[in-house]
Amino acid sequence: MAARENDQDSATPKDESDRSTRRSFLEGASALAVAAGTLAAASPAGPPIENLTATPPAGFQPMSAPGLVVKVNKAGSLQPNKLYPKPDDAKAMLVKGLQELTGKADLPTALSQFIHKDDRVVVKVNGIALRNMATNKELVLPILQGLIDMGVKAEEITVLEQYGSFFAATRIDASNVPKGVKIAIHGNGNATMEYRMIPGTGVQTKFCRYLTEATAAINVALVKDHSICGYTGLMKNMTHGCSINPHDFHVHRASPQIAMMYAQDAIRSRVRLNITDAFKVMAHGGPLDKKPEYRFPYEAIFVGTDAVAMDTIGAEIVEEFRKKSRLMTLTQEGRPPAYLRTAADLGLGIHDREKITLKEFTI
Repeated sequence: MAARENDQDSATPKDESDRSTRRSFLEGASALAVAAGTLAAASPAGPPIENLTATPPAGFQPMSAPGLVVKVNKAGSLQPNKLYPKPDDAKAMLVKGLQELTGKADLPTALSQFIHKDDRVVVKVNGIALRNMATNKELVLPILQGLIDMGVKAEEITVLEQYGSFFAATRIDASNVPKGVKIAIHGNGNATMEYRMIPGTGVQTKFCRYLTEATAAINVALVKDHSICGYTGLMKNMTHGCSINPHDFHVHRASPQIAMMYAQDAIRSRVRLNITDAFKVMAHGGPLDKKPEYRFPYEAIFVGTDAVAMDTIGAEIVEEFRKKSRLMTLTQEGRPPAYLRTAADLGLGIHDREKITLKEFTI
């Protein structure tokens, strides 16, 4: 089996040469901010780059709400094991969040604001920390059924993860998804696109075909500390979770790599809805749940279309729990999630906390 994602903190700049390289990375990010929306329309040193932009079905305009984040919490929503949510509570929290985000009364109608019945949908989950800290099936299964209820063909829905062990951690399998829904594992391969140089990184990659063959993506991630980049949430779930060589994009604290990868047309044009599974929070020892004593119940979910804003809130939550645990801040440890600022500079979302609207609801 392929090795699990490298979580070792091997990217700390050690000398002025490394710092100079980091400056060049950030200068590259700033320069690219004025490029076309996908940051991948053309290569200055070669032929035009393959266009991987996904186009919504004719006449359909997916809802977009920059800077808006909806939080729903419910005390007692975790099962007695404090690991997994109660199915009815998870669904009720999802429905409430999407109702408040869209103004629609029911789950299928709310989902139809982001997804068209003729879309090919990939749902990206996250199970790298294995069973005690993975995207929960209790939250994902209602999404799948809601898509079918709004008219998406089950055969056009794929639930995706990187490795088999990661997928198993979500407890989603062929026996519990709606009939016809596909389960896919890309194993850092299964890519049909051409290699692409990611601007500002000096590294090429491919995104797996389960992403590039879809027309829309729903991103379901977690709230976790990360030993290299400080925070891993929605953006990294797509960038490192859908590419064939994620380990090559960790240097310099994965900044600006995460931002530059998320800016690619293959990701940016597909992610229509972001959902953060915050039934638990990992404040330290991430991304592999190495220090379970820093895994805490939180009993909440977040929904929105702005992954930058949602990850900004997620990083705040990690810092809150680090403070309660008398740990140093991520900045004090030398691993702030700097890629979030770069992502905002690239127009991928809102990072300025004063410009983020967080609407909170309790059920």
